[in-house]
Amino acid sequence: MHNYVQPIYYRSMSINKTRNTLIEVARQLFAKLGVDNTTMNDIALASHKGRRTLYTYFNNKNEVYKAVLESELEQMQEALYEVANKDLPADEKLILFFNTRFEIVKNVVARNGTLKADFFRDIWRVQYVRKSYDKKEIVVIKDILDQGVKENIFEMPGTQSIAEVLHHALKGLELPYIRGLMKMSSKDNGIDENIAYLIFEGIKKKDKG
Repeated sequence: MHNYVQPIYYRSMSINKTRNTLIEVARQLFAKLGVDNTTMNDIALASHKGRRTLYTYFNNKNEVYKAVLESELEQMQEALYEVANKDLPADEKLILFFNTRFEIVKNVVARNGTLKADFFRDIWRVQYVRKSYDKKEIVVIKDILDQGVKENIFEMPGTQSIAEVLHHALKGLELPYIRGLMKMSSKDNGIDENIAYLIFEGIKKKDKG
């Protein structure tokens, strides 16, 4: 099993504070006005850094938007790595992984206003940025499934394909969750009981008695 570490984005002491300030200011403007209605001049004025400083770090608004998405994804990755490193049985860890992921979605929705739909919607500019993070998430899920098979908790033909299916299922639930079409379970504020049943009835090891 991998020993997951926090992304360098968070650990490095040489992180450029000015760049991070510009990213956060841009995120707030995108959330309030929408990406299309925000200009580079808006970002420069709101950050009190000036256009010259802004263009030192970013050539255009698309680069700023990409940086905002990467910042959000880094936070998601950090939180999921913390789950992966916990000393828990695989079934408890998988449920915690799902709950944590939905909690992250809820937090992104709460703080990103107009940006929220763009961040999770399946559109090319978001998908391009998410691609590398999606691969890392699949690796984490596969490791949890491998742990479960080793602990005799899970049973499945292949953990790689099941990890990919679970990952895509989670991504598919993001937009319905944002739109209020899917609710978290009121019991322990956890994952929907029907979703948990569907998952665990499929991969939990069956008694052969």
